[in-house]
Amino acid sequence: MSRHVILVDEQNHATGTMEIVAAHSGEGTLHRAFSVYVFSPDKSSLIIQQRSNKKMLFPLIWANTCCSHPLEKEEMIASGQRRLKEELGFSVPLKAGPSFVYRAKDPDGKGSEYEHVTTLIGTAPKGIVVRPDPDEAAAWKWIDIPTLLNDLEKYPDFFALWLKIGLEKILDR
Repeated sequence: MSRHVILVDEQNHATGTMEIVAAHSGEGTLHRAFSVYVFSPDKSSLIIQQRSNKKMLFPLIWANTCCSHPLEKEEMIASGQRRLKEELGFSVPLKAGPSFVYRAKDPDGKGSEYEHVTTLIGTAPKGIVVRPDPDEAAAWKWIDIPTLLNDLEKYPDFFALWLKIGLEKILDR
């Protein structure tokens, strides 16, 4: 069964749907997405994941806690909670944060991300049990924010562009 993403304009107004692989092919077609950022209660650390090597785009790149696309007629927060449980095996309450549009070409030339992203923000205790789906995440870890910001600057090729953009927007709030 093929999956579809919701096509949008720059203001996030739905304009149609497209099969997910087609939307990520070539230069990409602008579509709706979300990025979940789960922080420690004191906001000093963030859970990040290394994308599975089975991912079509950006395999083995470190990204935010989880990210995906809402299903048609699915509310964004419910979609984020669904994917967090599917990808990393846990749930936390989420709230909507800042949004942004970005485009990133896969380093291996397999396609592009071109997304209108809504950040979804949650908190979890450091002892939360994380059970990643190996088809989604190769690894995960808590990372303190100063170290992450430093690593994003020093080693940009190790991280997803959307992680950096979203984190900067959340921290600027």
